[in-house]
Amino acid sequence: MTVTIYDVAREANVSMATVSRVVNGNPNVKPTTRKKVLATIEQLGYRPNAVARGLASKKTTTIGAIIPDISNIFFSELARGIEDIATMYKYNIILSSSDQNKDKEIELINTMLEKQVDGILFMGGNITEEHIHQFQTSSVPVVLASTYDPTDTIPSVNIDYELAAYEATKTLIEKTNQLPALVGSQADTSVNTLKTNGYLRALKEAGMEPNEDYIYKGSYAYSTGIEAMEHFLKLENRPASVFVMYDEIALGVIHGAQDNGLNVPEDIEVFGFDNIRLASMVRPKLTTVVQPTYDIGAVGMRLLTKYMNDEEVEEKNVVLPHRMEFRDSTK
Repeated sequence: MTVTIYDVAREANVSMATVSRVVNGNPNVKPTTRKKVLATIEQLGYRPNAVARGLASKKTTTIGAIIPDISNIFFSELARGIEDIATMYKYNIILSSSDQNKDKEIELINTMLEKQVDGILFMGGNITEEHIHQFQTSSVPVVLASTYDPTDTIPSVNIDYELAAYEATKTLIEKTNQLPALVGSQADTSVNTLKTNGYLRALKEAGMEPNEDYIYKGSYAYSTGIEAMEHFLKLENRPASVFVMYDEIALGVIHGAQDNGLNVPEDIEVFGFDNIRLASMVRPKLTTVVQPTYDIGAVGMRLLTKYMNDEEVEEKNVVLPHRMEFRDSTK
């Protein structure tokens, strides 16, 4: 049978209120009484009922985190930042993958609300009017992480994606004096659009016209990089450098080049984006835009706790700094 707070109180010969104060860490309990109650709890194997406590306090100490793909290295690192801060503030996490499918994202938002979460941390693709409506009518706070809202309506944590892509592309142009290729995801997301805009801005500034043959977009997967290199090698004039919108795809670009007898960076230079752990494990090590992935998750979670606890929020839309990490995939 399930041990209840009543059983503990009866066995320890104290009131249920006293047991509740001990369980919740209330300091207003005599040390001897606290010791006796804790011993009874251990003896009986009592486990507090989180659902019942949530009904009483109107809080479940649970956060809903909606993430595009937990198997993606970038998002797994981001999720770690979320988890560490959630643990620090004693919140549990319900983590769900949305596959960047809008209908599934909306469904998951409603599911999280039905589960009475205290807040939602959302990482997704393109923020639509339907998303904004769901967030604005939500009964709990919502914060976006690594997800750009063009309307600046919902609190968020990001970097300047357009500027970072511009700087990376400009660097390749200065190194090679040639038009760099672009490899990324074809998903219609605001972040992808910003990165593409940064690439195009660097070309325009250098007086270069975009070449459709030099732009290859597929999925977020490593295989997209392999496919991109196969595409480029069929061209009469292959690119001398490639700016890749995600590191995992960049690893595929490097291996695709090597599989076809090319040396990186001697024959083709590769510039990634994210600085995932594998960026420094691949050979040659990947030059990349350092996006503070862990920090985006951690700061996003901390921002959410401020809204949930009615703390003062100085900056609603946080833009974290990025930098370039030059390694061996560029000269």
